Amino acid sequence: MSLPHTTATGIRPVPHGSSIETDDPRVLLYTPEFVADPHHAYREMRRRYGSLVPIELAPGVPATLVISHATAVRILNDPTHFPADPRIWQKTVPEDCPVRPMMAWFPAARYNDGRVHARYRQASVASIDGIDVHALHPTVEAIAVPLINTFCEAGSADLVTQYAFPLVLEVLNRMVGCPAELGQRVANGMAARFDTVKSAQGMQMLKEALMELIRLKRAQPGDDATSRLAHHPVELDDMEIFAQLMSFYGAGFEAQRNLITNALLLMITDDRFRFGDVLGRNLSTVSALDEVLFNDPPMANFCTTYPRQPIMIDGIWLPADQPVLISLAACNNDPQIRGNDGPVGSSLGNRSHLAWSSGPHSCPAKSVAYLTVQYAIDQLLDALPEIQLAVPADQVVWRPGPFHRAMAALPVVFPETPPLIIA
Repeated sequence: MSLPHTTATGIRPVPHGSSIETDDPRVLLYTPEFVADPHHAYREMRRRYGSLVPIELAPGVPATLVISHATAVRILNDPTHFPADPRIWQKTVPEDCPVRPMMAWFPAARYNDGRVHARYRQASVASIDGIDVHALHPTVEAIAVPLINTFCEAGSADLVTQYAFPLVLEVLNRMVGCPAELGQRVANGMAARFDTVKSAQGMQMLKEALMELIRLKRAQPGDDATSRLAHHPVELDDMEIFAQLMSFYGAGFEAQRNLITNALLLMITDDRFRFGDVLGRNLSTVSALDEVLFNDPPMANFCTTYPRQPIMIDGIWLPADQPVLISLAACNNDPQIRGNDGPVGSSLGNRSHLAWSSGPHSCPAKSVAYLTVQYAIDQLLDALPEIQLAVPADQVVWRPGPFHRAMAALPVVFPETPPLIIA
């Protein structure tokens, strides 16, 4: 498969000291070919371009993709030269641009730097730190068992729609104190936003639901993340709380359900993970998660910054106010850190990946997210240890969108099993 690009001409390396704005065709991250086999595309990018790749996120939306681990770490830890604020850029993008809802500015930590970022980050971290991690296992179990019971007697299931999606949604709803009906609206809106299909409608649905939740928690606070945001000493207004919640749901919902299914796909199809070792299946789950976070992270191309002036990186001039995305997937598989023998087995037990980002914008909820995903996988495989993929692995369909690595469905089969006893 060749790289999808905008002309029929061959792609040649960008000369040293030149601009990323060349006559070379940009690599398109929104095509079915890219979604079907992004790792082949990343290898071709590295061969043809080096560390910085001219891309399009959507038709007519240029950007630069960073595929060098060292360059990514440098950028992620330099908010002075690579700020996260997209407001100048978004003025140049049409309102109906499919990626605009995913990238447009909001008053949240993810989109700001300096003192503003610190204020939002303080409130967000406090809301997350209030989550009782010791209660995560019984919470996940209480959600997982009834879900498993809805399909265990059938001998087949789609683990995206019947397990990962509803499980992560309910876990997040409980963390933020969100009633189920509002939480479903949040999930539907977030999915449309990430898929860049009907993203504007998804954004509107998301905003309406979260604003209802905020009004509820202003009036009736509880032991939940939304209440902690609404009553934090930094005194966030409703729009600021909405923005923090949107980041919380966006990172938590999309990343966790994708990590669950991506890890399950690995464990179901790779003999190294089919059976637990002398320490049991839990070690296999942890190892699988670490390998997926390296090789197939749930957020593949993300952590967008916008240099305020032209800046030279790795001998290439990047233009001002144009998006610079980190390819977490490509950077994790950079031969400079992984060697030239390929990734198979080399990431087991290694957590030096960039899947949680790095620097001031690194994910503040990675411990909570990791444990939630681990417990969800363990619950499923303990209940259905003989689970198998229902279709050949190369027939698994991946969702569109340049940002995530997400399956549309994960069909599986297993021996028909009696319902689990709910404690």
